[in-house]
Amino acid sequence: MKIIDLSKSYVSVKALKEINVEIEDRGIVALVGPNGSGKTTLMRIIAGLEKPDEGSIKGRKSATMVFQKAVMFSTSVYKNIAYGLKIKGKEDREIKSAVKEGLKMVGLEGFEKRNAKKLSGGEQQRVAIARALLLEPEILLLDEPTSNLDYENARIVEEIIKTQTSRLVMLSTHNLFQVRRLASAVIFLKNGKLIEAGPADEIFERAKMEETRLFLSGKDYF
Repeated sequence: MKIIDLSKSYVSVKALKEINVEIEDRGIVALVGPNGSGKTTLMRIIAGLEKPDEGSIKGRKSATMVFQKAVMFSTSVYKNIAYGLKIKGKEDREIKSAVKEGLKMVGLEGFEKRNAKKLSGGEQQRVAIARALLLEPEILLLDEPTSNLDYENARIVEEIIKTQTSRLVMLSTHNLFQVRRLASAVIFLKNGKLIEAGPADEIFERAKMEETRLFLSGKDYF
C-alpha cells in the first residue's frame, strides 16, 4: 500500500500534510506521535471512513477499524459479532460457527448470550476485535487498543495482535514499550507531518531525525 501526498483539513486545522509512505502488506505497523499528530485521521482514511482533501492511496486493501472505545450494540455478544457477517450475507449456520471461533480467538468462549453493554471495557474491546477479525480484512486498524484496559486484558489484546501474521495490522499507541514488543515497523507523525518511518529496530536504535530521537527519549513528548 502506497500513500501519496495525502492531506486532510478540518476547518482551519491541517490534520495531515502531504503524507508519503509505503507500507508492507503484512506485519505490525505502529503509528506514534503526540496527541493531535494525525494518527487517527490517517487510519480513518485508510479504513475508508473519511476522504482525504488531496492525495491518494495506491494498492488499497480491505480494512476494518476498531476504535479506542469499543462500540457495542445493546444486545447479546453473539448478535454484536454476527452483525457484520449478516451484512455480508453469511448464512446462520456459518455465522454460528464463526462467532464461536471468534470468541475462542479472543479468549471469551461461552460469552454468546451475555449482554455486550454489561461487559468490562477490556472484554468489550476483545469482542470488537473478534467482530473485526471475522470480517477477514486485509488491514486491521486499531486505535489505541489497550489505552484504557487493565493489565490482563491489555496482555490478551497484545497476544491477539501477535497472531495476526497473515495481514497488516496498524495500531496507534502512546505506549512505546508496546511498540517495542509488537511492531515490525514504525511511522512517526507530528503536527500532521510524517517525520520518519522505517523498521522498528532502526527507528529505535538509529533514528535519522532529531525530532524522532527526542520523542522516543520522552524529551519532546507533547
